[in-house]
Amino acid sequence: MFGLSEEQVAAFGMSFGVGAFMLYMLFIIGELAWKARAGKMGTAILFFVLSFGMLGFVAKFIIQKLWGM
Repeated sequence: MFGLSEEQVAAFGMSFGVGAFMLYMLFIIGELAWKARAGKMGTAILFFVLSFGMLGFVAKFIIQKLWGM
């Protein structure tokens, strides 16, 4: 596909595709907080709790880049 190997396409999807999906999920969390009128503290709690799972994926990506894996 466009001169790229399957491994290159998969790496692109895992970095940019999942990253774009994570940004969309942050938008959804913000929209949820806005519609629920959560306030500043409630919004902070929503973002912390609901986006905590994404932190592991971001940390894995950063560690891989730093260690050259």
